Amino acid sequence: MSAYELPTSLPVGDVGYPIRTDFRDVLYLLQIFQDPDYEPDERAAITLRVLYETWEDIPRERYEEALEQAAAFIDGGLPGGERKSGPRTVDWAQDGGLILPAVNRVLGGEARAMPYLHWWTFLGAYMEIGESLFTTVLEIRRKRAKGQRLEKWEQEFFKANRALVELRRPETEEDKARRAALKELFV
Repeated sequence: MSAYELPTSLPVGDVGYPIRTDFRDVLYLLQIFQDPDYEPDERAAITLRVLYETWEDIPRERYEEALEQAAAFIDGGLPGGERKSGPRTVDWAQDGGLILPAVNRVLGGEARAMPYLHWWTFLGAYMEIGESLFTTVLEIRRKRAKGQRLEKWEQEFFKANRALVELRRPETEEDKARRAALKELFV
């Protein structure tokens, strides 16, 4: 993949398979990746079906390669190497209301109003987000995750905006079942 082109297909074997490149499709996948209700094999199947327009044409023995190509595309074609697991600071679903205004400022327009916006263009704008509410929230999350002391203003911001800063734990099937059982008790 070239940084100077916006790919619309990914090579798997000797064939280029067309992909869905709109930022909304990739954000959907990123939300699936963070959802604990999906097993890794389910995430893989969803990735193939959502990203590849003709996923059923990909030979089964090439699925792993197709998923590697998908990961490289989602990473913006940037060298990533081995992923280091660290504290999670972004939740693509929870933070959408913070991310989009910051991306919009970089793009100079409303991303959601665009009928189409290539993922790499969106990702480029995301990487260029400067000082914003989103970056303030991320920095406080990062410091808290690493056990670092917050500045006085950050402590005040956290107290006033706790629901914005704290990452919600995704609701699991077990949580849903407990809530339904409690609801039954009171009906």
